[in-house]
Amino acid sequence: MAIDVLAVHRDKPGTEQAAGNSLASAYSVAILCWLLSAGVYIAAKWVSTEMPPWALCFWRVLIAFGVLLPIVRSHFGDMVALLRARAVELLVIGGVGLAICQGMIFVGLEHADATTAGIIIALIPIITMILARLFLAEPMGSWQVIGSILAFLGIVVIIVKGSPEALLRLDFNPGELWIVAGAFCFSLYTVLLRRAKFDLDRLALLVLLLGAAVLTALPFYLFELASDERSTLNGSGLLALAYVALPGGALMYYLFNRSIEALGAARAGVFLYIQTIFIAVLAYLILGEQLQTYHLEGAALIIAGLLLIVLLKPKAATEPKQA
Repeated sequence: MAIDVLAVHRDKPGTEQAAGNSLASAYSVAILCWLLSAGVYIAAKWVSTEMPPWALCFWRVLIAFGVLLPIVRSHFGDMVALLRARAVELLVIGGVGLAICQGMIFVGLEHADATTAGIIIALIPIITMILARLFLAEPMGSWQVIGSILAFLGIVVIIVKGSPEALLRLDFNPGELWIVAGAFCFSLYTVLLRRAKFDLDRLALLVLLLGAAVLTALPFYLFELASDERSTLNGSGLLALAYVALPGGALMYYLFNRSIEALGAARAGVFLYIQTIFIAVLAYLILGEQLQTYHLEGAALIIAGLLLIVLLKPKAATEPKQA
């Protein structure tokens, strides 16, 4: 259940200061969450020539699952009941959103730079809105359509690196296409999760979905072990894995859950956009990547599209107040 931070201390002495401190703490948690998430892209790109992508994906979700599982032990009864009743749904949703999505992004980072990946990931709310219209019949006004088109054009500019000739030649970086596919998978995961309406504590549900991701990633990982010659046991690979599984995995998931409880899903989700900034800064400082003109042009179109979508929502899209 989301916590109304401002309402918790209402009508008590020092309410304004206490509420302000609580809200500031909640925002800090959200910012730290997306900073840690940005680091995952940097780590994956850093070891992309040494560590296979599905190994990184499999061990990330497995370790995160193992770390978070004891924290939700008080919900084991409800988790088992949900698993018995809706195991297939959990497997599909967790597999798509927390395994297939991540695996595709890690595959993409073998060929694309982390800065580009961060900008493409900013498409997730737009793709989610379109899929919600198709699967959940959620309203989508004319401004949302225009905003979506602008954002799509922004991604095209980035993928063709600002060159119309590359578009005519269909000369695309396959890594960027993999990342777009990963963004689509995460958006699909969001919509399917919204439609499923699982009645379970949020963190406990996340642990079940991580377990589903482990099962989904396992066959990809086993195939990779048989066919990929890169080692996953060198120092760089183990360091990257330690980061993406612990600070960038279990801790990041836990903090995201806390931020949703404190801020609500809508406000917490907005912080996804600062991840793009964190990725660009970290990629410059750690990987030596440079922002190119086409990055800025594409990002400008995406931001313009997002502003149209967020600021000019159709009236019917307003959610009813909770009793």
